[in-house]
Amino acid sequence: MSNTSNFRGAMREAKGLPIVGPNVISKALPFLGAGLVLTALGAYGGLGVISSNPSLFMPTFIGALIVELILFFVASSVAQQGRNSVALPLLAAYSLLSGYTLSGLIFVALGTQGVGIMGIVAAALGCGVTFIGARSIGSNLSDQDGLALSKTISIGIIALFVVILGQLLFSFFGIFTPSWLEIGISGLGVLLFVGASVVDFYILPRSYSDQQYLSVALSMYLTYINLFVFILRLLIAINSRD
Repeated sequence: MSNTSNFRGAMREAKGLPIVGPNVISKALPFLGAGLVLTALGAYGGLGVISSNPSLFMPTFIGALIVELILFFVASSVAQQGRNSVALPLLAAYSLLSGYTLSGLIFVALGTQGVGIMGIVAAALGCGVTFIGARSIGSNLSDQDGLALSKTISIGIIALFVVILGQLLFSFFGIFTPSWLEIGISGLGVLLFVGASVVDFYILPRSYSDQQYLSVALSMYLTYINLFVFILRLLIAINSRD
């Protein structure tokens, strides 16, 4: 999931500052694309484990999730220092593990009537369309609009993940979210990360220099992975109504 503290920090750094990395997003895009490809490979591997040896998936999922979190913080710190040669393999490993941990959700989507492979493709296309629109809108935001939107999205994402944490805690006690509420939460997640994708194009060039392109790639990666997850959750919830 997206690191909201990094998001708020970037917003504070951007306030009142000129663009410090005019080319940083264009330099980050190839690495963003490569990360998404590695994520797809990791998800494919996870689906293979679920199909061939389902009892092995959960312990490997937990291990992958722990290593993924460690890699995120280490790679993020290294990338912010501009040590790109060190950060790159860490981010590649992070992307693969991220795909592996996403494979459970993708497996559920594949098994949900009305979603399936076409729903997964639709979620991916939705992310692509969002990127195109966000690039046009976010790059042309005024400082007043950009900061206002940034604050709104930041608060919304914090609230969203508090709710998701609550969902997780309740699930341990056998209390699961009703379909109508899951639809609402997932729909809110989609809206917030569409907004975050717009904010990225305003915040990131004001927060990172051109040499910190891997930090920007990681930030954008988190935005689009989360958007993909919430679109998929929404499709599953809509097609699994009681």
